Amino acid sequence: MHKRRAARRPLARFITFVGAVSILTGLGFLGYVGWQYFGTDIVSRQKHEKVTQQLVTNWDDGIDGDAIGLLRVERFGKDYEVPIVPGFDDKALASGVGWYEKGAASGQIGNFAIAAHRVTHGEPFRDFLELRKGDKVEVETRTRIYTYELRDNGTDRTLDFTQGWVLDPVPGKKGEEATEPMLTMLTCSELFHTRNRNIVFGDLIDTQQKGPRT
Repeated sequence: MHKRRAARRPLARFITFVGAVSILTGLGFLGYVGWQYFGTDIVSRQKHEKVTQQLVTNWDDGIDGDAIGLLRVERFGKDYEVPIVPGFDDKALASGVGWYEKGAASGQIGNFAIAAHRVTHGEPFRDFLELRKGDKVEVETRTRIYTYELRDNGTDRTLDFTQGWVLDPVPGKKGEEATEPMLTMLTCSELFHTRNRNIVFGDLIDTQQKGPRT
């Protein structure tokens, strides 16, 4: 009887160890998911405000900042305003809406392409699927305000992330030279890295010169 109990002890210790590891792993995973969904939102929104404040200060001083402009989309709310920063890397997308630097600048002839997260990192494009054809998208720079009108709905076009043609100067017409300024908005890879991206296109319909921001 004593030998049988002794034989069971290593097995019991092993089961206890496996159980403890499983619990810790589960807690760690829940912590990671919680941080991604809530922690990154808090940090990124604070970053958005800081970048916006610095950008406005630079504009008031008559200089351009690290960000290239401010994005406003009435469909996303009357108070919606997010900085647009160069790049599609993780750092840029945690600081605001990313701009594809190889494409056109805002207001220029060509494809002005921007991307942002729908979930995590401040969720700048959280309501992307609510976009509708005819919606207005406004981009403010130091000297001008550009207004684009969307061609389609936020749910009209879902593509695999490998479909790079959406970033071409004339999307869908590879090698063709652009003759008009246009806008492309893309959602980013989300939590757990979905392969799909939602995309909308728009056309520049108005350009306004502006004075100092008030």
